[in-house]
Amino acid sequence: MIRNLILSTIAIAALASCSGDKNKTEQQATTVEAIPVKVQKLEPTTIATTLDYTANLQADEEVYYAPASTGRIEKIYVEVGDRIKKGQVLVEMDRTSLIQAQAELTNLETEYNRAKMLKETGSISQQNYDAAVTQYEVAKANVEFLKENTKMLAPFDGIVTGKYFEDKELYTGAAAGGATKPSVIAIQKINPMKAYVNLSEQYYLSVKKGTRVELKSDIYPDRVFEGKVSIVYPTIDPTTRTFTVEIQLPNKDEALRPGMYGTINFFIGETNTLVVPAIAVLKLQGSNDRYLFLNDNGKAKRVSVTLGRRFEDKVEVFSDQIKPGAELVVVGQGRLVDGSPLNITK
Repeated sequence: MIRNLILSTIAIAALASCSGDKNKTEQQATTVEAIPVKVQKLEPTTIATTLDYTANLQADEEVYYAPASTGRIEKIYVEVGDRIKKGQVLVEMDRTSLIQAQAELTNLETEYNRAKMLKETGSISQQNYDAAVTQYEVAKANVEFLKENTKMLAPFDGIVTGKYFEDKELYTGAAAGGATKPSVIAIQKINPMKAYVNLSEQYYLSVKKGTRVELKSDIYPDRVFEGKVSIVYPTIDPTTRTFTVEIQLPNKDEALRPGMYGTINFFIGETNTLVVPAIAVLKLQGSNDRYLFLNDNGKAKRVSVTLGRRFEDKVEVFSDQIKPGAELVVVGQGRLVDGSPLNITK
């Protein structure tokens, strides 16, 4: 009997020992090391609200320059690529017609002055006097017209973009030499530049004359060209549901040229939004889903987000689960899963 009692005691002790080892093992298994992370408190940031559109640049003014009548070209004073100043002589046409018109004007001016003297003495009929005045005024206007078309002056500061005839050739009034319109030369005003953009009708009340814009071009990756809306067209296209605006861009150094392509940002106001470091946003492998981690009482809380605009190393995010003051994990987030214990370091 004593022997049985001893064996029972040994068995109970063994069971107790096994049970203690099992509990200890379970406790060790349930102990998870907290992951060291750094967090950043989130607050709404005021940023500009922008619309992004692409457009091709155009010259502010473009003229296919030609005389009003046909004739022989005496001299072309410019070449393609030359910069011109307003009032500069660009082309001189044959002066024969002008010389004849000036001689005729001189004769008619004499007749006009004689008619004035006779009018004062009552020695000429009103009909003859009116005829003399009319002939003189017509001849005078013809001379002014021929002067303007004999010496063609630059109407603005700009650059020569086309030359379609050579000296002594006959201008026939038809497009020649590769010109798309009848012209001797083509000139453009490239300061400022302009662009036309078709905007969705939903922005009709937001975009006004004077609205600030910025142009970015791949040709100049480190430059931003500022401009403004110069014209808002008053109608909306019923087919595309868009309206047209004209953009004006100062171009003092002439870095921009007609035909260049760029992105135009329209600044239509400001808004409060959440902007976070781009490295804090993770992407679910095999999908386009984005998420980040918040500190939820010492544990990682995974939150799905939708991305907005990007600002260099930051990105705009949208989520109903993120409230102002929330703590965003910005270092160590790559080791986290939902519910991971956090060891917040500085």
